[in-house]
Amino acid sequence: MAVNIAIVVGNLGKDPEVRFTQSGRAVANFSVATNESWVGQDGNRQERTEWHNIVVWGKQAENCGQYLAKGRQVCVQGRIQTRKWTDQNGQDRYTTEIVAQRVDFLGGAGGARASQETQDQGFGDPAPSFQSPPIDDDIPF
Repeated sequence: MAVNIAIVVGNLGKDPEVRFTQSGRAVANFSVATNESWVGQDGNRQERTEWHNIVVWGKQAENCGQYLAKGRQVCVQGRIQTRKWTDQNGQDRYTTEIVAQRVDFLGGAGGARASQETQDQGFGDPAPSFQSPPIDDDIPF
């Protein structure tokens, strides 16, 4: 049995870049920062930021391009993938990224939360491409 699941909750480092393949399919790329802090042996607080490259496909990519911006908090769920390519000098290069199955938009206007799942990334049954729960202004919290 093999499992390849990544869950990252953090903030966008820049606005998503949305492009379209020759067949017209949208793809969005953005980075998410996660922070870790601890107290070192010397008693001083230490902090480290890890950057995660995210790839989103289809309608979800279009929605990310429309609704996400630098600094926005998201929860990304997907699989880790490493790609290989050859640079201009003929050297092999590698990139490790998270191919998103689901992106939850956290925070935002009035604390509303929007959820998205990919339809055709091979993660099981097709899911709705965009879901947004109704906003209820009478929620007591």
